[in-house]
Amino acid sequence: MSGLSITEKYLLKKRLQRFVSSSFLYIAVALIVLWVLAPYTWLVISSFSSKIDLLEVPLKIPTKFTLDHYHSIFSAGTAIGEGMSFFTQSLMNSVIITFGSTVLSMVLGVLSAYAISRLRFKGRNQALLIMMISYMLPPIAIVIPGYMILKALSLYDSRFGLILVNISFILPLIVWIMRGFFMSISKEMEESARIDGCSYLGSLFRIVLPLSAPGIVSAGIFAFIASWNEYLYAFLYTSMRARTLPVLLGEFTTKVGIDYLNMAAAGVITSLPPVILALVFQKFLISGLTEGSVKG
Repeated sequence: MSGLSITEKYLLKKRLQRFVSSSFLYIAVALIVLWVLAPYTWLVISSFSSKIDLLEVPLKIPTKFTLDHYHSIFSAGTAIGEGMSFFTQSLMNSVIITFGSTVLSMVLGVLSAYAISRLRFKGRNQALLIMMISYMLPPIAIVIPGYMILKALSLYDSRFGLILVNISFILPLIVWIMRGFFMSISKEMEESARIDGCSYLGSLFRIVLPLSAPGIVSAGIFAFIASWNEYLYAFLYTSMRARTLPVLLGEFTTKVGIDYLNMAAAGVITSLPPVILALVFQKFLISGLTEGSVKG
């Protein structure tokens, strides 16, 4: 060290500082990842464990794994009028309600966002502001009006009723994200297309939507995840027939306690669609957040 020149000492000091800072960064990232993934990892392990192994003190990874709990949730109980298990019926309800909410929200949201970003009409900005304010309201604030409306329309405990409720809080998010993407596309391209005879809808489907494909995918994923994970409205506005998986997970209780093993198996299956979507389309999720927030 004493034989080094001033320049070499300076470079060595810089390398040491970079090594220390990067080491702290990697350690912090590893701790955050461990903190986030540890509960989910234990949930997966619990779903394949026996009750004796799970209740052992101190906790340890079981040596034997079983699929009995997955078989149990698909066979236990009989849903009302459907001839299937409670879990299967709730799984079907979640799939139908989520896809219905996502498709309808995307159709309405894309058209609304295009109109707000391209057309000039009175009250355009106010309409967007009202939508965003309604999105920011705490869900509990509209629980009672929503319940009364569903009861009056005979849509309580129905899949279609829950689809309408989900659209009410998903639609503003879709409009916000897609408006940002539409505003990033040059208007001159659409004007050229209209000079050649395209209508507004023609330029939307032939030019704008293909260029906004990343935004459409990310908005669709957000809509899917929001609808799939929604709990409060599904808990309050359903009883038996339209009950979804998040609500069913809270009902794994018996007279002698909570059925942790079946709950763990059901939790793993419930978590798979959002997790798979987030992993496969993570690039679109990031671009959807940044484009919608910055350019919007």
